[in-house]
Amino acid sequence: MNAYEQLLEARDYIQSKTKLQPKIGMILGSGLGSLVDKMTKVVNIKFEDIPHFKSTKAEGHQGIVSIGYLKKVCVVVLKGRYHYYEGHTLSDVIFPVRVMKLLGVEKLIITNSCGAVNTSFRPGELMLITDHINLTANNPLIGDNIDELGPRFPDASEIYTKDLRVIALDQAQKLDIKLNEGVYAWWTGPSYETPAEIKMIRTLGADAVGMSTVPESLAASHMNMEVLGISCLTNMASGILGQKLSHQEVLDVASQVNESFSKLITNIIKKI
Repeated sequence: MNAYEQLLEARDYIQSKTKLQPKIGMILGSGLGSLVDKMTKVVNIKFEDIPHFKSTKAEGHQGIVSIGYLKKVCVVVLKGRYHYYEGHTLSDVIFPVRVMKLLGVEKLIITNSCGAVNTSFRPGELMLITDHINLTANNPLIGDNIDELGPRFPDASEIYTKDLRVIALDQAQKLDIKLNEGVYAWWTGPSYETPAEIKMIRTLGADAVGMSTVPESLAASHMNMEVLGISCLTNMASGILGQKLSHQEVLDVASQVNESFSKLITNIIKKI
């Protein structure tokens, strides 16, 4: 069975569990999964039950595909994701996104919890991703191209769709939620960056750094999906405040902003 056939098998399994046909997909990052609680008519499917999906072991990521309605809009949500640092291949990391496309998803909202590199940002704020920097020297599209999904050499000049960013900024203003704009840098993890590395990342032009999002964004853009990326800034990056970093801090801060984050995402979905 080739890679495309595996994707079709996973899609067919999900479709056997629900007749809903979502056009909007979401990936929820660390500590941000409570948005699913606001959905109705939900069908939940564990990652490990879906053919060719892997289990996820990252804390704060339950590994569930949820399909249902959010404010009368049909959506499919990944409550959790795969990370490169878990030992997954990048093909594994982007597999769920590709399945979303085959389910009919046209627009993808990707969220994450990450560290602020821009010193004008503060923990607990949100950042709209305008572009990214791939610091891993790797790309999820390396290998045989699946022509049914997209071209061998996809354009990357607008990974994060401008029209969706405009909607996000407008809704944040209406809700009186501070939504910074900035460039996201992808770091493999699982170790946090050193202070010297953060200085390098800032010099390169990034405003935040995290361990996810970029592979999924590249895969989605390759398939001509519109992409919106929003980061929850859970901590200042290494060396800025002179204190050690912990994943518990990430989860705690993400939990604190969950309500405002959920309101923003819900409003965006109603508009797109």
